[in-house]
Amino acid sequence: FADLVLETWDLQCERNGHEHRTAEMGCQQLVVRRGQPFTITLNFSGRGYEDGVDKLAFNIETGPCPIEASGTKSHFAVTDFPEESAWSAVIQQQDGGSLSVSLCSPPSACIGRYSLTLETSTGYQGSSYHIGHFILLFNAWHPEDTVFLRDEDERHEYVLSQEGLIYQGSRDYITSMPWNFGQFEDDILSICLNLLDTNPKFLRDQNRDCSRRNDPVYIGRVVSAMVNCNDEDRGVLAGRWDNRYEDGMSPMAWIGSVDILKRWKNFGCQPVKYGQCWVFAAVACTVMRCLGVPSRVVTNYNSAHDTNGNLVIDRYLSETGEEEQRSKDMIWNFHCWVESWMARPDLDPGYDGWQALDPTPQEKSEGVFCCGPAPVQAIKEGDLQLKYDVPFIFAEVNADVVYWVVRPDGSQKKSIHSSVVGKNISTKSVGRDSREDITHTYKYPEGSEKEREVFGKAEHEKSSLREEDEGLHLKIKLSEGANNGCDFDVFAVVSNNTDTERACRLRLCARTASYNGTVGPQCGMKDLLNLTLEPWAEKSVPLRILYEKYGESLTQDNLIKVVALLTEHQSGDIIVAIRDVYIQNPEIKIRILGEPKQHRKLVAEISLVNPLATPLHNCFFVVEGASLTDGQQVKELEEPVEPQAQAKFRLDFVPRQAGLHKLIVDFESDKLVGVKGYRNVIIAPQPK
Repeated sequence: FADLVLETWDLQCERNGHEHRTAEMGCQQLVVRRGQPFTITLNFSGRGYEDGVDKLAFNIETGPCPIEASGTKSHFAVTDFPEESAWSAVIQQQDGGSLSVSLCSPPSACIGRYSLTLETSTGYQGSSYHIGHFILLFNAWHPEDTVFLRDEDERHEYVLSQEGLIYQGSRDYITSMPWNFGQFEDDILSICLNLLDTNPKFLRDQNRDCSRRNDPVYIGRVVSAMVNCNDEDRGVLAGRWDNRYEDGMSPMAWIGSVDILKRWKNFGCQPVKYGQCWVFAAVACTVMRCLGVPSRVVTNYNSAHDTNGNLVIDRYLSETGEEEQRSKDMIWNFHCWVESWMARPDLDPGYDGWQALDPTPQEKSEGVFCCGPAPVQAIKEGDLQLKYDVPFIFAEVNADVVYWVVRPDGSQKKSIHSSVVGKNISTKSVGRDSREDITHTYKYPEGSEKEREVFGKAEHEKSSLREEDEGLHLKIKLSEGANNGCDFDVFAVVSNNTDTERACRLRLCARTASYNGTVGPQCGMKDLLNLTLEPWAEKSVPLRILYEKYGESLTQDNLIKVVALLTEHQSGDIIVAIRDVYIQNPEIKIRILGEPKQHRKLVAEISLVNPLATPLHNCFFVVEGASLTDGQQVKELEEPVEPQAQAKFRLDFVPRQAGLHKLIVDFESDKLVGVKGYRNVIIAPQPK
């Protein structure tokens, strides 16, 4: 027999990509999911493959120093039956000189970039052909994969969906912000693999790092550390919270992860400026979805940052309601992290499922700024000893807040205040643009027997389970929404639930604030020395907050913190109520003109009305949408936008993919920043 000569081959990128749900990553490279077969075609010249005469085998390798023992290299012959627990190759069909072969990885294979080599031998003669590279990803569709997710709608939302909503604002006024995750956009997959190869664990021991890339727990921990740059590890984002962002992008201005990851790559893996919690979480979510791990961004309202680990956050207020910063413990208005879905074979049974990963640099874990994966079930049960970092997240959703009122002579009085931490934990619903409340996955109902049990296990007695002044109640209410550029009222509502008259002093103080709890200058106050409450009576006391007072010091988080102190003259008891008022930005209007079809030009008309009493200068719009626009489109407006006038422009774009997509818009100017809007667009497929 003459030698078997391989002339051409076809990795069938398009067909395999379609079957492996990776087609949107482009048909220039072969991207497949582990545990699922993929087909390649081999074309021999001269004569075809003869069973029993010719032997065919494949070599696959990943990482810089592949070895069989660590799973980064495999040599396997073409056989008649697939092998479940190892790499295998099976002949599918033969047509003359053309041979179709199905290759399959085990569902526990290492993810990453592989090289593929074919070895042919006839008798003693053999040849070797390097036939290209492919990328292997986690597979949420395979029951044996540790990231297997049963529900198809959930797999679509948490692995395949390229856009989503991130919840912000305040507990009393939850807002959603559109985000372009863009995990299938050009170059993002190679940037994510590059991120794995930049991590310090890889640089320390490349072979060990690559051999652990079969484990989503390990990958999640690496990604959580690499999205921030706090360890001099060439991480993706630099965090900043002081409202001074002139030498970079304000965290509020981003609308997607693609721009951030591309900047990181283009600047030679220098950190991109600047991120805050939702930016870190969204970028980590993009990387995890890109690698095939089901992931979502979650928001916890009134999130505790307990630096000394005692599950108590002490806050100090002056008698006028001004906050004093005495400890590093903080209550953030909201805090975002990521949940990724995976089994935890490293733990006892019962902890599979959603795992919390927090890439925002807050505390070190095993010497590195990363957090998780922490099983959400372990947080709920108070199992603080389990890996990784359960106590930190347990505190974020469960810590107690104690407000101390500091008198002029320096003495302190503990106030009465209802439980606030860990409210309305939120994520985008599956398949819809609505909010899903997942608080129950993190904690048992407040005041329940089960909650007491968990706190007992966590050695934590919650003070709010014990005290509440039955007689006097204090609440802060808003009559209607507070709009940027307008004056508005907040009301302190005081009620006396006893049959005796009560004499009190009421103080109200409003200050602009950032979402991480720090406050700026005062923008409104009131002091009523003698407020008398009849038995069973309720009084509502208004505080007018003027734009001319808050406009200059409002941060990009658009928050005003209102503190009310009610002191009862007779007992000296002090009741504290706090409310974060979210100042609403104007709406961005988006009209789509034309017939929304794949590869057909569409026009978006985008506009916004200036609600302020002064002109807006240096105005520009940024628009992007996965599969809709070609990257980011920026439109600078030449003229200032006068009060009550419209800023508008038209954008042409040609959608590349059919299906539902979000066109996401951000508006920036000197006085109005980080204004977001989006429009869902359903693109009809091109007729075949």
